[in-house]
Amino acid sequence: MTVPFQLQRLGVLMEAEPGNPQEIEGVLNPAAVRGPDGDLYLFPRLVAQGNFSRIGIARVKFNQAGDPCGVDRLGIALEPEAQYERTSHGGGGCEDPRVTFIEPLQRYIMTYTALSPVGPRIAFAISEDLIHWKRLGLATFAPYEGIDFVHVDNKDASLFPIAIPTHCGKMQMALLHRPLFPGTRPEETACCAGPRDVDLDHESIWISYCPLPEAGSEPEHLGLFNSHHRLASPVAPWARLKIGAGTPPVLTRHGWMVIYHGVSELEASSGDAHHFCYSAGVMVLSKEHPREILYRSAEPILTPTLPQERIGAIGNVVFPTGIDRRDDLGLPDRFDVYYGMADDRIGVARLDLPESLPSGGVAAQPKGKV
Repeated sequence: MTVPFQLQRLGVLMEAEPGNPQEIEGVLNPAAVRGPDGDLYLFPRLVAQGNFSRIGIARVKFNQAGDPCGVDRLGIALEPEAQYERTSHGGGGCEDPRVTFIEPLQRYIMTYTALSPVGPRIAFAISEDLIHWKRLGLATFAPYEGIDFVHVDNKDASLFPIAIPTHCGKMQMALLHRPLFPGTRPEETACCAGPRDVDLDHESIWISYCPLPEAGSEPEHLGLFNSHHRLASPVAPWARLKIGAGTPPVLTRHGWMVIYHGVSELEASSGDAHHFCYSAGVMVLSKEHPREILYRSAEPILTPTLPQERIGAIGNVVFPTGIDRRDDLGLPDRFDVYYGMADDRIGVARLDLPESLPSGGVAAQPKGKV
């Protein structure tokens, strides 16, 4: 009998520090990555008054059992300084980072959401040591079959750590992202209580590709993402209103694993007020051709049940953004998943990889209504 994906909560790892004005509205949605020293570093979103967000740096502490149990704050990685990180009324934000060690470059690249004057956009920064970061500017996209990726909001992006083949077989840098086309936010897709038609082009997670910078270099910016593939659309009921990327892809013996998020509407919603539930699921992509989905969660692996997940800045949210394979413990099938709890604090849960991929996963794209 196939053992399904197992996920066990390990607890709240980080919450706002009392008296710290940079965190007065919460800490959430961290990147997680191993540093050159082998330690694990988190890059949480720190929210000050007025939803002014910075990206912090923290070192994870572990207990005797090897479980994450706390953090040491080390400072700030990025705060809104560039024009594309500031809004016209004086606000701004560097939000929801993901960090990947890009093996061909031997550098870390951070993807993050820049709260620009025209809305949220994907931005990049690069580092050798995880402490000092250089901005690489905003992501740039070529259109694809009439789809405009440039003039729309975009969030929740992450990079593969190695070059990935495009549909033409070119080995390039690959970015997972979910453009927020008009009409695709949960507030908009929740207008129909029953089954609804899915706009596959505008409601999907995409993989976009650009040429790799020269090996060992520190580029001033990344190239144009000029090749695109629609990866995954809403399928299961727990993600019927919206899906989006989550943790950066990590290679397992089954293929590339991504913990992603899905949005559904709570049954208690009524009238003009919609109440949403953000849950987490698993997607496994082919190792050789990551545009091919081998497995998707028919059911979520994590839903908001704890008080810290149900009550906060935005209730009923678990939002996975960081993942750490526990090679340090000699456990390559164990992964610690770091996630935002109700847009207020950070939790961590343990994911054990099954011996084989479970049966019954949803791998097909929707052909009609969901």
